[in-house]
Amino acid sequence: MARPTQDPQIRINEILDVADQLFFSKGYHAATISDIAKNMGVAQGMLYYYFKSKEDVLEKLLERYAAALVADVKTIYDRDNNATEKIALTLAATLDKACYKNGLLLNMLYDIHNIHIKEKLFNQLELSLKPWLTKIVEDGITAEEFEVFHSSTAAEYILVIVDFLSASIYKKTSDEILSYRIRMAEMLIEKALGAKENSIHIELTG
Repeated sequence: MARPTQDPQIRINEILDVADQLFFSKGYHAATISDIAKNMGVAQGMLYYYFKSKEDVLEKLLERYAAALVADVKTIYDRDNNATEKIALTLAATLDKACYKNGLLLNMLYDIHNIHIKEKLFNQLELSLKPWLTKIVEDGITAEEFEVFHSSTAAEYILVIVDFLSASIYKKTSDEILSYRIRMAEMLIEKALGAKENSIHIELTG
């Protein structure tokens, strides 16, 4: 097969964009590599130049979601907000990604056939997000907003709570119950950080 002359990353992003739309409209299992190729107006063999399989497309798509989230968190860290606000904004950004396209991301992640991808992605997210959460916690300690004896452990605890809320979103928990769980999460994080009562408010936009 002749080597494509286009910038590979441009073509990869085009494939992922189309796959994103098809996985949402048809469902991950119903959509095929052939469907992606047809929607792009290219030969199916071209897709196999960049991806080994549909699962490979899914994994790269999820990695792109994760990279976008980490970029959002970096932006939040650079803002002028105080540490308490940054914690809330980071959690909201993470959960908004989970709500993407009516939970498409979580539906794909929690599919029994994709559990190995979920574990890999969550490990990557923990490695990527934990340092930023730890920095925010340490800034809060310096500013005397938080009282934490081990900032890294506090960051890990926050990620566990995010995982719990993500699972609630995946299970289509009612808005009422989800609001209770978010409020409880806020209270638990305040306790874990030694923050003022009612200082953390997670506002979802998705």
